[in-house]
Amino acid sequence: MNKSHSIALSKLIEEFKLEAVYLPSEAGKIMIRSPELDRPGLALAGFYDIFDCDRIQVIGRAEHKYLSNLSPEERAAKIEDFESHLPRAVIITSGLEVYPEFLKASEKYGVPLIMSQDRTSYIMANMISWLNVQLAPRITRHGVFIEVYGEGILLLGDSGIGKSETAIELVKRGHRLIADDAVEIKKVSAKKLLGSAPDLIRHYVELRGIGIVDVRRIFGMGAIKEIEQIDLVINLEQWVNGKMYDRFGLQSETVDILDVKVPAVTIPVTPGRNMAIIIEIAAMNHRQKKMGYNTAEEFNKRLMAQLEEQSE
Repeated sequence: MNKSHSIALSKLIEEFKLEAVYLPSEAGKIMIRSPELDRPGLALAGFYDIFDCDRIQVIGRAEHKYLSNLSPEERAAKIEDFESHLPRAVIITSGLEVYPEFLKASEKYGVPLIMSQDRTSYIMANMISWLNVQLAPRITRHGVFIEVYGEGILLLGDSGIGKSETAIELVKRGHRLIADDAVEIKKVSAKKLLGSAPDLIRHYVELRGIGIVDVRRIFGMGAIKEIEQIDLVINLEQWVNGKMYDRFGLQSETVDILDVKVPAVTIPVTPGRNMAIIIEIAAMNHRQKKMGYNTAEEFNKRLMAQLEEQSE
């Protein structure tokens, strides 16, 4: 189900090797809910009309220099006014001096005060990118997710259709498993979805008649991957006699996931079909399309050209 998410400040501190100057409570209990960061130059100057207190505020060299040019009394007043608006956290970058006024105001209003040795541009770019992944909208879909020739292939279909068995065969052929049974999908940009496995079932596959299999231990670390972009959705369905399936590949099919349209194909399953090889071909064919070569369109052009010659 798609819902808003949060992440503990402790994970942010650990990921970016930050130094906590003041925390009103344990970092694991302070939650970050917005992936956006702000540089509060206008706020320190007294403009708060569009101030977002849910965002982490970053004090860089420009803000620090502005404050250093003020008298101690003015600096204290500006900082107290700023922290009275209760920003989610304040990060002072580039190893700059932490003014005592910041510490005093943070203790007064319960605002986390953090310090970083990294440059402001590095913190802004990398922290926003990281938070966008951690706080991305997400859903969980029943299916199998596997990397085939560098393409993230999401297998969907009814329970018992053979998704897990196909995944094991693909792993044996040198490809990598990301998730079985439940795939956690995150929307990290307007056109990009990332898939991973929930922590509890990561690296495991359920095979009916055998039970739970640890893919990492049986096939080695090279057989698994933690996260991958979803490039193609393959719907597996039981072969229905009389149903017209696409035989040329000219039809463009997509699946809407979190408002992102993902290319999709439907493959009928019947005894005797080697699904692993078919999925390998589907992955390579999709990769060719992304590189600008569409086999179906090329074949159709040649066919039309031959028909025109015959008609003449």
